[in-house]
Amino acid sequence: MSAARRAAVLARLAERELDALLVTNLVNVRWLTGFDGSNAAVVIGEHALRFITDFRYLTQSAEQLDPEWEREIATDLLKRAVDGLPAAPLKLGFDDAHLTVRQHEQLRKLVGEREVQLVAAGGIVEALRAVKDEAEIELIRAAAVLADAAFEEVVGAGIVGRTERDVALDLEIAMRRRGAAGVSFAPIVAAAEHGARPHAVPRDVPIPPDTLVVIDWGAQLDGYASDCTRTVATGPLDPRDEAVYETVLVAQEAALEAVRAGPTGREIDAVARAIIDDAGHAEHFGHGLGHGVGMEVHEGPRLGKTGEDQIAAGNVVTVEPGIYVPGAIGVRIEDLVAVTDGGYEVLNTLPKALRTVG
Repeated sequence: MSAARRAAVLARLAERELDALLVTNLVNVRWLTGFDGSNAAVVIGEHALRFITDFRYLTQSAEQLDPEWEREIATDLLKRAVDGLPAAPLKLGFDDAHLTVRQHEQLRKLVGEREVQLVAAGGIVEALRAVKDEAEIELIRAAAVLADAAFEEVVGAGIVGRTERDVALDLEIAMRRRGAAGVSFAPIVAAAEHGARPHAVPRDVPIPPDTLVVIDWGAQLDGYASDCTRTVATGPLDPRDEAVYETVLVAQEAALEAVRAGPTGREIDAVARAIIDDAGHAEHFGHGLGHGVGMEVHEGPRLGKTGEDQIAAGNVVTVEPGIYVPGAIGVRIEDLVAVTDGGYEVLNTLPKALRTVG
């Protein structure tokens, strides 16, 4: 664990007057320790740096953890976490966003009569994860570049006449062949009126000519995710559909120019929303402008009507306005960007001018 990350966690604990934090969410465990197994817990505090897993990960944890961690093997992770707590009295934060009701009850019983106060403290690690360092941004960029190459391979070979499901499957295979550990999420391939569903599930239906196809995909690489959407044409379009695409493109580029450290997510969302509203499609843009991306494909901060947090340098966010006309077509254009003090840097590489593919 880097000294900077430990110092940041300890500072958050001090703000909440906590002596230690019990971390059970595996994504947060990986961010803190580098461990990517399926069972682990961490206790971190001024006088504690403990990692607990089970016997299956005896060797893996030894390989992945820095020597500073006190590594423990147990069959009951919560019990071992409590048994090894520093001397009471103690305020122990726990991750209420991820700990189940049953686990919380178990934790409460394990604490028993000890002078340990359990304090709901979910979000401490997630808030720190939202601001990426340069190494993390490079990992996200690598995932984005890999995903872009897979898109070019699959879409460049032609999609007309192939089923949505077949194209989605090929995208996943192409990313895995390039080294991805998996997909960030199940790829979306949605043609014509099916594209009006923002989270459409690919069908065993051939993609027709002369329409729009929404393709949303991402790769998981070295613990970090990417996310990108392009909407392509499969031939000459109705002028109405071309106008929808142009509106989304103008809104997306305007929102990009508003991205920088300082504004709230709601303020950036409003830039794209005003353009789409003025074009007469207010009711056709029902989701937020974007979301944070990192070790998970959906994390903080949020760019949307409810996004009250200020965007900070080091955030990596999507900018993805869309217009979805029921019974007709859908258009979404999405870039993945790193926020800087003075603006943004796009991490994916694909152009956004309307592209026609066979």
